Amino acid sequence: MKHLVDKTFTKNKIQLIKSGKSYFDLLIKLIIQATESIHIQTYIFDDDETGNLIVDALKIAAAKKVKIYVLVDGYASRNLSSIFIKNLKKQNIHFHFFEPFFKNNNFYFGRRLHHKMIVIDTKYAIVGGINIADRYNDLPMINAWLDYAVFLEGPIAKELYVLCLKTWNGFKVKRNLKPSEEENITFEFKENENSLCKISRNDWVRTKNEISATYKEIFENAEQQITIMCSYFIAGRTIRKQLRYAIKKGVKVRLILASQSDVKIAKSAERWMYDWLLRENIEIYEYQSTVLHAKMCVADESFVTIGSFNINDISAYASIELNIDIDDSAFAKKVTQTLDKIIREDCIHITAAIHHKTNTIFKQLYHWTCYKIFRILFFLFTFYFKQRE
Repeated sequence: MKHLVDKTFTKNKIQLIKSGKSYFDLLIKLIIQATESIHIQTYIFDDDETGNLIVDALKIAAAKKVKIYVLVDGYASRNLSSIFIKNLKKQNIHFHFFEPFFKNNNFYFGRRLHHKMIVIDTKYAIVGGINIADRYNDLPMINAWLDYAVFLEGPIAKELYVLCLKTWNGFKVKRNLKPSEEENITFEFKENENSLCKISRNDWVRTKNEISATYKEIFENAEQQITIMCSYFIAGRTIRKQLRYAIKKGVKVRLILASQSDVKIAKSAERWMYDWLLRENIEIYEYQSTVLHAKMCVADESFVTIGSFNINDISAYASIELNIDIDDSAFAKKVTQTLDKIIREDCIHITAAIHHKTNTIFKQLYHWTCYKIFRILFFLFTFYFKQRE
């Protein structure tokens, strides 16, 4: 994929991590080994078996005087009990909710902290779409939802650490640097372990639209193939226009979408778009094994973006989102192979024939109704947001 050289890319060691036991084993290991600081910022933190495994690890770190900060979304994690929170604070674990569902000063109804990142000692970081809850883990009688994250080691971890501090402090412009921000940390990786990475964010209120810009660049500059895995794909006009541009250039576009969803009305709204997608010769694959929650895109086996961003207007204009952009052909080829395997072994190819055969006029009417409801909800969630300088 042709794209401009961006000086904000830094060399890091990265690894693709799938949801399930391996992900939470890695997270617990990093927490227990931490020596200075731990930042956890996530949309959902549940008081369940998985959540308590993470809390137990945090207690071990806290006993070693590691500074710990946990920031969770005030709506998605609203069911956390006062007892659970008091238990954290007793262990000297700092805990905050990100803005209540309503906020009187600026009327930010619906603005959510949707990103998922963990930063350990300004050296290691995990960024992706995986929340802290049983449904993302491998447990008896529970099949983990399909999701992905990237494990990062390198200078980008320090950048993410600074972002964590800014988010924790309400994005205050003037703030004294912490000692760990000023500390120069050197990393030595083998040449084949160096991947160019950068932080990419969307936060409409704070005039950040970097992830949207990344997708625009992908659609404009891809030459052969784009594969998108998305859990809630309800593309607005801008994305549809960009997709059409890529298709007209002869780029093959593949979508890996959910077959079963935790938000059934969202899946029905998504299926309303299938007619348009198929007319544009966009390939649709529905993942069958469990709920699909991942959000990533790979272009021309050379460029990957992965994180919390869904292709819909909520991610574009309402939620605070975080992706990692990765300019590395070796890594991109591995991601492409992973997605190819999923398409081959775990998906049904939704062709025009299959779609028309299973899509009755009543289903189509229902899908259209769900789509219209979602467009109205998107409008209600975003129309009043004030952008800050």
